[in-house]
Amino acid sequence: MRANKVGMLAAGHAGVDVYQGAVPALVPFLVAERGYGYVAVSGVVLAATLLSSVVQPVFGALADRWRMPWLIPASMVTAGLGVALSGVTDSYALTWLAVALSGLGVAAYHPESARLARIASAGSHVRMSWFSLGGTLGFASAPVLVTPLLAVGGLGASPWLVVPGVVGALVTLPVILALSGRGAARGAAAEASGRDDWASFARLTLVIVFRSVVYVGLSAFVALYAGGGAAGAVALFVLFGGGAVGTVLGGRLAARWGRVRAMRAAYAASVPAVAGVVLAPGPLMYVFVAAAAITLYAPFSLHVTLGQDYLPRRVGTAGGVTLGLAVSAGGLASPLVGWVAETASLRVALGCLALVAIPAWLLSRTLAEPSRPAVTSEP
Repeated sequence: MRANKVGMLAAGHAGVDVYQGAVPALVPFLVAERGYGYVAVSGVVLAATLLSSVVQPVFGALADRWRMPWLIPASMVTAGLGVALSGVTDSYALTWLAVALSGLGVAAYHPESARLARIASAGSHVRMSWFSLGGTLGFASAPVLVTPLLAVGGLGASPWLVVPGVVGALVTLPVILALSGRGAARGAAAEASGRDDWASFARLTLVIVFRSVVYVGLSAFVALYAGGGAAGAVALFVLFGGGAVGTVLGGRLAARWGRVRAMRAAYAASVPAVAGVVLAPGPLMYVFVAAAAITLYAPFSLHVTLGQDYLPRRVGTAGGVTLGLAVSAGGLASPLVGWVAETASLRVALGCLALVAIPAWLLSRTLAEPSRPAVTSEP
């Protein structure tokens, strides 16, 4: 039963995170059909990423104050509605507002859903990794869903993009109802027992920021480094596929070694893995792309549960920061990676990402495994 509930929450997670990947997939169509320049489309992408990352901790604080399970399906539909409306108007301002609405929906979803996933997983790192995997797969599948649809129907077909959000809400609704009763009350009591460790949480947040800079930099430029075209598409496929493998592997390693030890090992391995992307000759590069993705995503679900255990009285805030603000920092740093690529070379820029992975590893070594209260959702 627990596995089924986490699986349904993971499906819902995929249904909302598809909209994080959908906005970049819209960019070529906004350029082709509306003639938007780089500045204009950058503003559209920023409307989703920046608003989502900034507002997400706010929703986390609200989730700590009030239980709002109804917000999960409402936010999923809102995220889908925003992207759906982005293609039905020629007004740049309205398009920007529609994409911002989608970002708001994504922001509202994560803190409350992470809280319920914590209750449904009942302390299992493996189950929590499956919840995180849902989001990873949703993000990765966005281009596959968006590009063929808009290639056939143009931006006028964008209303169909509301479907994943609606389906995700319907799939998740029974689990939300089941976890919002007595089990949720017991989970809330467990959350309230414990002492918030803000110093450890701050160091964990910095770890996530450095990790995000590395991964977002790779995802933005590895296709170009591979040569573009089919070779670039293969590089992205390997990167996203490796991320999915790493998400599940991280949960299993944490169950065997503990979360902090697993995280340290992953970040230690990420340094040579990322360096290998630019140092390995020929097709061997793809092996290191896969290794980089696996090592950078193995700690992903562990970040969430560690953050919640460092802040047991504020698990909503912890979820909002670990899933939102800290992760989005990589997107804010990507222009700097692009500047290095333009002034030096793309090889140098990607090589610098290996150096950025080092402080993530060093900071992870300062963290200790927190005591974890038992969290249950059913007898």
